[in-house]
Amino acid sequence: MDAITNIRDLALLTKDCVEEALWPTRCAVCDRPGSVLCSSCRHDLPYLDTWRACPICGAAFGRLQCTECNPVMLKAGGYGALPFEGCTSALMFNARSSRIPRAFKDHGARDLGPVMARLMFDSLTPEWVGRCQAVTFIPATRAAVKRRGFDHGQELAEHLGKLCNLPARGLLPRPHSTDQRKLSRTQRFSNMRQVFQNSRSEEARCGPGRRSPPAPSPPKRVLLADDVMTTGSTLFSAATALKDLGVEQVWCVTFLRV
Repeated sequence: MDAITNIRDLALLTKDCVEEALWPTRCAVCDRPGSVLCSSCRHDLPYLDTWRACPICGAAFGRLQCTECNPVMLKAGGYGALPFEGCTSALMFNARSSRIPRAFKDHGARDLGPVMARLMFDSLTPEWVGRCQAVTFIPATRAAVKRRGFDHGQELAEHLGKLCNLPARGLLPRPHSTDQRKLSRTQRFSNMRQVFQNSRSEEARCGPGRRSPPAPSPPKRVLLADDVMTTGSTLFSAATALKDLGVEQVWCVTFLRV
């Protein structure tokens, strides 16, 4: 068994060396060879200042008067209150920072996963981490997993879970489609509610005379991780779905905040 393990390790090491020789590791932001995120770009990233951000929803400049989680904006999305207990983000979205999740998800730079998770972990308060029992995520669509070869949300949650010393658990159903690029803010919120409702209904269906096995009880308090928060429609719907499943409290963390 040890010999087989050594052979596998040697094969993986050889593969990594060949790939590095043919396609050297480059910075996702500036394309400089050497690392997936060079020290210069890491230093210059648009870190979100939590002292200026909304202490509830994490909006970048909402400390005094939040433009995102006030009653008017919540009502426009079909909500009377926030479906989660708090939200924070590591970075603000711009042309440079947005290259990082894009390289991670679509360009095969999976070494960026631990880097993104570390920045997300650094943005969290110890109080949130101490309250949570697990890290969960928003599953990628089946088409995205097939195209990329992995579920980026799950992988990010697993890296973050290790830093938080919490298990990563998949609690939400896998949606069929979440393409919202041409939708307005209100349409995004409505679309995402339907996405998770339809996915839950479809998973609950069984053939005649058959019963689905009972699902294990979810943890009562979870940390919901995602890569980018744009309007918040995905996180709102995911947090609502988690509470429908029996989760009592949800805190959210994202890598980027638009």
